[in-house]
Amino acid sequence: MESFFKHLLEEFHFPLRNPVLIFSTILFIILMSPILLRKIKIPSIIGLILSGVIIGPNGIGLIGAKLLESDGSVKLFSTIGLLYIMFMAGLELDMSQFKKYRVKSFTFGFLTFIIPIALGYPICLFGLGLNPTASILTASMFATHTLVAYPIISRLGISKNKVVAVAVGGTILTDTAVLIILAIISSSVEGNLDAAFWLRLITSLTIFTFIMFIIIPKIARWFFSKLDSEKTAHYIFVLSVVFFAAFLAEVAGVEHIIGAFVAGLVLNKLIPHSSALMNRIDFIGNALFIPFFLISVGMVVNYKVLFHGPWALIVAGVLTTFAIFSKWLAAFVTQKIFKMTGVERQVIFGLSTAHAAATLAIIIVGYEKGILNSQIVNGTILLILVTCMVASFVSENAGKKLLIQLAESGEEPEKKRYSRNQHLLIAINELKENELLIDFSVMITDKKVLNPISVVSVLPNNSEAEQRIRTSRKEMDEIVKHFSDGEFPVNVITTIDHNLSSGVARVSKELFTDIVVLNDSKRMNLLKRIVGDDRDHLLDVCDKTIFFCQFEKAFVSYRKIVLISQQYAELESSFSSWCERVLRLGKELNIQIEIYGTHEFNDAFVKVIKKVQIFTEIAFVQLDETEDFFIVNKNSSDDDLLIFVSARRGSVSYYTGVDNFLSKLEKGMPENDQILIYPSQEIDENLYTGYDDFTTTPISKGVDAIQKISKEVGSIFKKQD
Repeated sequence: MESFFKHLLEEFHFPLRNPVLIFSTILFIILMSPILLRKIKIPSIIGLILSGVIIGPNGIGLIGAKLLESDGSVKLFSTIGLLYIMFMAGLELDMSQFKKYRVKSFTFGFLTFIIPIALGYPICLFGLGLNPTASILTASMFATHTLVAYPIISRLGISKNKVVAVAVGGTILTDTAVLIILAIISSSVEGNLDAAFWLRLITSLTIFTFIMFIIIPKIARWFFSKLDSEKTAHYIFVLSVVFFAAFLAEVAGVEHIIGAFVAGLVLNKLIPHSSALMNRIDFIGNALFIPFFLISVGMVVNYKVLFHGPWALIVAGVLTTFAIFSKWLAAFVTQKIFKMTGVERQVIFGLSTAHAAATLAIIIVGYEKGILNSQIVNGTILLILVTCMVASFVSENAGKKLLIQLAESGEEPEKKRYSRNQHLLIAINELKENELLIDFSVMITDKKVLNPISVVSVLPNNSEAEQRIRTSRKEMDEIVKHFSDGEFPVNVITTIDHNLSSGVARVSKELFTDIVVLNDSKRMNLLKRIVGDDRDHLLDVCDKTIFFCQFEKAFVSYRKIVLISQQYAELESSFSSWCERVLRLGKELNIQIEIYGTHEFNDAFVKVIKKVQIFTEIAFVQLDETEDFFIVNKNSSDDDLLIFVSARRGSVSYYTGVDNFLSKLEKGMPENDQILIYPSQEIDENLYTGYDDFTTTPISKGVDAIQKISKEVGSIFKKQD
């Protein structure tokens, strides 16, 4: 027994040596520190950093310094967390917003780079008495910043806001410039700053850019499309790309964080933000790797230097004060140039004021090469702690204020009011060969809606109905599991009816559905395979907006969305509803929507964009006659997703040639995936309550006949002309 307790005490001797115990201890800290500090309203990021200070080699010594070295386990997980932060920043960057505000991003990137260096150099040279090389290196350290507070912004749901796009874009610009300066100074100290250095740097960066933006996207697109069902392989492939990009960046002569960010940009267009893969990336990063990085930042801090004399405090105070002030000044000048609000300036300042990754890289390299002394290093470590705390507090407070500002401006409330009426119904009986239909439904649905999607399985009402319902529950469980990969709530219904169309129509009314989605693919026509129904029967009994989907390819293979609209489609009552779904699809897939329609349709579509605040790349092609599509469509591809807005008989946008055009579209472009949209045609039944035998069917048929006759007569005169 005595030997057992002796062995137990040895295991818990500081610093810990057992890797399993070290890992479990850090996991326990990751679990408990945010929970405990939330009670006193301290951001979880600060809690993790302070935890690192306490357990680190300069604190109680729970974790030894060896684990923080380049070959230590904590250093490995810390590096993964840092790369994860930069990768997620690039992956979650709204590219359409970034393109829209690229001028602001470049302006802020230039200001947050040049202001700290221009003001910091004389302070370091004359105030701290550093030599010119050390002064420019320390001043460039002021210009860097790490997106430590980005998880806070992401959690608040404003990561796609324009000011966040400006801050993130500016981050990568200034960090890239500073890390290039570091490479130049390192080479100058070693005496290698010659023409060969510049040639090697330019060549390596060119090769890196070619590999990342030309080769990697082609490989990723092929991988995602060929192994569409291998979800685990997708995540491993993404991690492989991230770390390979980080390695290539180091080989090219810049820091690995640049490579991770570029990997995020490259995969941005290939990973839908509502997909299960994106959910896995977010979950694992925020649960494990990023907290490891934040704890490791705290472990590096040595608070004992504060007691080594007044000069150490002066150096630390000057470095910290000026680092914060220079970032605030850059955000302030950006605000004045682009007439931003004070809250938007605070968000930019909060994101850009934290110094961690690149700052550590610069200072450590400078110290190892003898450019900087230990006092600058210790002062910088304390600067990292203080700026990370300031960034966390400012970002959380400013983020909440920005949410309130958006609500008061009417953007958020209008969107929420519009979203409450949304409910999508998927009609399928099994998961097999319907995975793409489910993923499509998730992508076109607003995530803020409570219980936004229902899945209905309609079984024939016969003597075997009860047995079939029991059997179908297994399939329904598989469907729920598929949805749960993206943490998406879903309501599953199994019902019986005389046929599929009647069952779908009845459930859609019971659930107040606005969109019905069905699999109408060429390989598996759900309507005909199960009960022999066709489109016309469903359209007759179901007055909701219906999406007939033909998906054969992986979504990542689509190059653009081709939306074909006929005349007067914008006058249908459900126009805004289905337009928003198409916009969400373009946004999630990050591809262009090419619209073929009238000017009136285009104007109405633009109004919907402003209403729902979903911005994606749009191109408009004038199309006065639907049949002219095959003439004006010059650059079509088999990888285009075709969306044709059809119409029901008797509706305002219906014309007699619509069925003929649909047949031509299916025969003329057979290799393209297609979505056929029939806008809802809900009729106010109260108009006819006093007439038991009165219906609008004869009127509709009469109008169809007149339209057909006029069309034929018009064609005769055209031929004579």
